[in-house]
Amino acid sequence: MSTGNVTSEQVYSALRKCMDPEIPVNVVDLGLIYDVKINPKDNVDIKMTMTTRGCPLHDTLVSDVKRYVSKINGIGNVNVEIVWNPPWSIDKMEPTVREKMGFGKPKLRFQIDYEKYKPMKIGEFSKQDDGSLIIMNEKHRGFMVNDAIVNFWKTCDGTKTVNELADQFSAKLGMPRQQIEQEVVQLIQQLFEAELLKPD
Repeated sequence: MSTGNVTSEQVYSALRKCMDPEIPVNVVDLGLIYDVKINPKDNVDIKMTMTTRGCPLHDTLVSDVKRYVSKINGIGNVNVEIVWNPPWSIDKMEPTVREKMGFGKPKLRFQIDYEKYKPMKIGEFSKQDDGSLIIMNEKHRGFMVNDAIVNFWKTCDGTKTVNELADQFSAKLGMPRQQIEQEVVQLIQQLFEAELLKPD
């Protein structure tokens, strides 16, 4: 709550204009905003998380959040703190948005055998004039992605199982194997839903 002029509703309204670069959903519906505090001088403290620790777009997203919130009339300083606890999961998404994106089911549309299934990329990658990265599926539907997703998609060449991909990225990023496996499976699910991976 604020004893100044700026309300939390105004802040959340501004945050809903800020889209995650990896998923075409605003940061509020995506469940990335954990807390908003407004002090009497209308300075705003925002606690937010990211979908993955390895995302190279952290700085971009934080800058976007600050830019949109700073547009509120009478706003003071905007401070954004990135937190990792509790870790983000698909469950934190707004339920109707999650369902609309195909994450509403408890299991993947394609049942995956981590030991046998070898993800195989489909579609075409291109870099736009403005520097944005797009992967187009075979139905000519484009998805804006970042370098990390492009690298993962390219790694899905049909030669590595899900477990082998998790091992590879765990070693590469120096992160716990269990956490990487969860993120690899989530990313595979997103690529499946976008029809950028062949089903088993």
